[in-house]
Amino acid sequence: MSKVFFSITLSLDGYMAPESRYDDVGDNRWFGQWMKLQSYVFEQKVFRQRLKFGEGGLTGEDNTILEQAFDRTGATIMGKRMFDGGERGWPEEAPFHHPVFVLTRTKREPWVRPGGTTFFFINDGIESALKKARESAGGKDIRIGGGAKVIRAFLQAGLVDEFHLAIAPVFFGAGESLFHGLDLSHRELELQRAVASPKVTHHFYALKK
Repeated sequence: MSKVFFSITLSLDGYMAPESRYDDVGDNRWFGQWMKLQSYVFEQKVFRQRLKFGEGGLTGEDNTILEQAFDRTGATIMGKRMFDGGERGWPEEAPFHHPVFVLTRTKREPWVRPGGTTFFFINDGIESALKKARESAGGKDIRIGGGAKVIRAFLQAGLVDEFHLAIAPVFFGAGESLFHGLDLSHRELELQRAVASPKVTHHFYALKK
């Protein structure tokens, strides 16, 4: 059976994103902090290709890790907030090239984009989204794209098999905490491998059943 995984960049103090993009300092501060976290991703060749940023980009270990995550994924599940930001920011040919299932209360017809990406809007919970994702993934793995609330829901339900954390050397102090409020003490964790690169440290884990 296909595996369920997530692959994210995390600050050294455990946050997926700064505190809020809507604080009184304004969007520029939030975006600047977020870019510090994600800067290594934007330098990689595979990411530049998928986002239509043009030629060039790095081709080392970081690029290989990102490429492997893209290649293993047959469907993605994400939350409404992540989709809303992407709908404004993604190019016309969205970077997934496979079905994407958006968890939302909003009822909406599937949104078909060039390049093989279709967004489906799921109103009846994470297990329904996972069932539909498995049916459409062609035997490949299911990626939980985020945000933190969605990943926590899948972790709490025991539906995650593996995850990859790219730990960036930045501190936020507050923000979207990946593990906030979770009790995973009953789950056994296996460190599969760790890879150090100049800008992040990659940690790959498996959650044992």
